[in-house]
Amino acid sequence: MHVLVFCMAGGEMISAEQHMNISIRAAFKAALAEACRFAGATAPNPPVGCALLDEYGKILTVAAHHRAGTMHAEARALAQAETLGLTAQIATAVVTLEPCNHAGRTPACSEALLRTPVQTIWIGAADPNPHVAGGGAARLLTAGRSVFWLADAGRESGDLLAACQGLIAPFVKQATTGRAWLTVKQALDASGLMVPPPGRSTFTSPEALTLAHRLRRATDAIVTATGTVQADMPGLDVRRVADHEERARRLLIVCGQEEHMPMAWRDRIEQKFDLRFCADVRDVPHMVAEAGGLWALVEAGPRLLSALRANNVWDDWLTISVGSDGHERMSVESRHAVSPLSLFLPEARGVTGVPVEDSACFPVS
Repeated sequence: MHVLVFCMAGGEMISAEQHMNISIRAAFKAALAEACRFAGATAPNPPVGCALLDEYGKILTVAAHHRAGTMHAEARALAQAETLGLTAQIATAVVTLEPCNHAGRTPACSEALLRTPVQTIWIGAADPNPHVAGGGAARLLTAGRSVFWLADAGRESGDLLAACQGLIAPFVKQATTGRAWLTVKQALDASGLMVPPPGRSTFTSPEALTLAHRLRRATDAIVTATGTVQADMPGLDVRRVADHEERARRLLIVCGQEEHMPMAWRDRIEQKFDLRFCADVRDVPHMVAEAGGLWALVEAGPRLLSALRANNVWDDWLTISVGSDGHERMSVESRHAVSPLSLFLPEARGVTGVPVEDSACFPVS
């Protein structure tokens, strides 16, 4: 439950909708872009971004959570501000996810914020953990800070709210159901088939191939099938964009019988992946979650995709269609109101600002 906070300005009450401005929107975009750069590296934690602003709305620094066990986004942004000598200028913090109010492997972010001059905190999405939800916001309010929620900021913030919620959608699903989020990627030619022409391994554009590798980078696991392995001997690793540094090996789940795997492929793939086999597609979301993953990408042939569809074992479905005119079209079908996939498609640059493989713009020097 959100608490609608009003600030005093010259004796007048200001709501979240009235307080939303260009600077806050820009800060959320910057925080989302930075968080997206680390999607696929933070599990079992969600990706989170934080931007710190001065009293004039200028962004001082932006940071994200990099990996579980390391500093949360707020703590990293505050550390960057301190290194740059900007702590005294902090007036507003913009965070894609509600600051934590409990100490675990890292200190509570609500307390870290309260040790600075910050007076206003904007929150994109509420903490989905029912045991701690609202705790961070409540702590900040109790300490006399102003807290605003994107959910209370009106229609103008709808795209940002969807992005913040989509960013943590796999984390929310895992936390509430014990199952990982599954994104299916399917490419179809003008005849509605998935088979590339003779002599080629694909019929999609270089841009579509790059998107596939961005999604591999952003997810925690890859799901394929024995038929795909036997037909293509795929590498399934990240190649067209830079992968996360020092990232633990991704999970690779192959649906089908283990004895059907070519040994040469298996020897090669086990050098890069945590390889596991699954006899029942309905078990895939649990297997990914049990291994600590939040989000899996399915890259397989029509047989496995049909099984996933028939058993409702999918969350969103990206279809890349190449028409008879050679033009490529992308469509997304989702079973949820928000989706992490939306942050990584080409049209998402209007919200996230930069492609996820681009270098970080902060801290400023």
